Amino acid sequence: MSEAAGRRWSLAVPGRVPLRAWIAERTGGLVVLAVLIGAGAGIGAVGFRWLISAVTRVLSGHADYSDAGHAANGLVPWLGPYFVLFAPVVAGLIYGPLVNKFAPEARGHGVPEVMYAVAERGGRIAPQVTVVKALASALCIGGGGSVGREGPIVQIGSAWGSTIGRLTRIPEARLRVLVACGAAGGIAATFNAPLAGPFFAMELILRDFAARAFGAVVLSSVTASVIGRAMLGDHPFLDLPKLHIHHAYQYLLFALLGLVVGMVGVAFSRLLYLIEDACDWLWRGPEWLRPAIGGLLLGGLLLVLPQMYGVGYPVMQHAMDGRFGLWLLLALATGKILATGLTIGIGGSGGVFAPSLFIGAMSGTAFGILADQLVPGAGSPGLYGLIGMGAAFAGATRAAITGIIVLFELTGEYSIILPLMLAIVLATVVSRRLSGDTIYTFKLTRRGVRLDHPRRFGGRAVGTVMEPLPEPLPAQTPLEEAARELLLSANGAAPVIGEDEQYHGCVTARAVAEALDQEAQRSCLADLAQHPPTVTADASLDAALDALVEVDASGIPVLDEKAHELVGWITHRTVLAALPETAVATGGR
Repeated sequence: MSEAAGRRWSLAVPGRVPLRAWIAERTGGLVVLAVLIGAGAGIGAVGFRWLISAVTRVLSGHADYSDAGHAANGLVPWLGPYFVLFAPVVAGLIYGPLVNKFAPEARGHGVPEVMYAVAERGGRIAPQVTVVKALASALCIGGGGSVGREGPIVQIGSAWGSTIGRLTRIPEARLRVLVACGAAGGIAATFNAPLAGPFFAMELILRDFAARAFGAVVLSSVTASVIGRAMLGDHPFLDLPKLHIHHAYQYLLFALLGLVVGMVGVAFSRLLYLIEDACDWLWRGPEWLRPAIGGLLLGGLLLVLPQMYGVGYPVMQHAMDGRFGLWLLLALATGKILATGLTIGIGGSGGVFAPSLFIGAMSGTAFGILADQLVPGAGSPGLYGLIGMGAAFAGATRAAITGIIVLFELTGEYSIILPLMLAIVLATVVSRRLSGDTIYTFKLTRRGVRLDHPRRFGGRAVGTVMEPLPEPLPAQTPLEEAARELLLSANGAAPVIGEDEQYHGCVTARAVAEALDQEAQRSCLADLAQHPPTVTADASLDAALDALVEVDASGIPVLDEKAHELVGWITHRTVLAALPETAVATGGR
């Protein structure tokens, strides 16, 4: 940075606070950054959708080939419908080397990488991911990849937010919030869903609903939505006829739908990774060539089921309009699972949000057809397809709040909110029963990363920060003497050692004082010693902090790895001193 630029950056704002400090620490600075990131995410979402459309037109000859049947590509008419064998290959030859060389993290469905960056890397995402992910995903989807655009736009927006945060050198706590701002803005703009964006970011990316962070994320989402609507229009995701619920017994069918399609969502998440594992096992060549060679397999599937080409929004519309029969609906649901798994498995880049909606729409509509045959008057199959979309998404992600909000916004149908809530909650319950992971967290679990286990200290062990062990007190020490020893101690507590030289628990100054005040005094420490939660030297600082919260003392002893011998002492002060500055809650005034 030049000297002149440094002087400009140090200019004071009202209150004589340097500009850098104002942006990094004050609420006003967070507001400015949230708006900037929302604007960038909105423009990026519009550009990304345009890029997908342009690539799709070049490689398929249509605006959306999933709705074109077995039509030929006008640019290569002599190939007829067989051009779909080569479209994924051509796309793979371009994005395969691009991803392999510049941003390997752009491979796959994107959201797990953002979740990992927020949980484990303080929100740091390489800036080149923004460009590489956009190009790779547009080529993949436009070349027939059966994936969605929400995963890429989440990663693109998040990378933009991370880049802005790192350029302004803000603390990690705020950097994580800016990453969520980018994700929310991307979702809001690309789906015209200003409510779904914040809930997606808070429930799945930050996994927290802190008030200050929520305000910034909402502001970013609103900004991105304004830009998206100005450039793309204000239209619902699906154009559906009015749907009505006529009988109370239909809610029993909606509940059953939630259970059944919730299981389908779990199956989708599992099969996705099974197919990816099979591709990993089969492939022995260079990674940059994998998307092109694997594209031949994907092209063969597209030749059989052209409805799998790209995201497939028109196919979802047709299904809920009643244009497909039962067996075709089941074939399309199965085909989408296979096509999405294969696209990801060969190294493609795209999201799994839209495929889960697609699978839910097909499965739900099929359920509706069966329900109408078995229970006359059960309602339109399209109604069940719409609710099935939310149930499949909830079964795969367990993001119940996001599922309810996103389906309401994407369709604009308020009449289905009650059955939608019922089905999504039951789908979430059955998903939790059947699987310990979601479609997003399973990828991280396979790397050994458990997001459900807090890691506020980056996995640091107690042994790296513990204090020297206070002088142990013999179990037979009289209370008056113990009181004097504890009064002189800086800890107000001490371990107790028995005649066998073994650890017998801890005693606190408060416990000794209370015993001395009692008329029937206890004669020695052995009667007062209590065992606090066991903390070993190899335990994490997160576990130590949880243990300290449970005891009425400032510190507890640390045992060796076998929990046999005393090796140190850990206190609230020690643990908090080890807490990174970047993990302190977002401040500001």
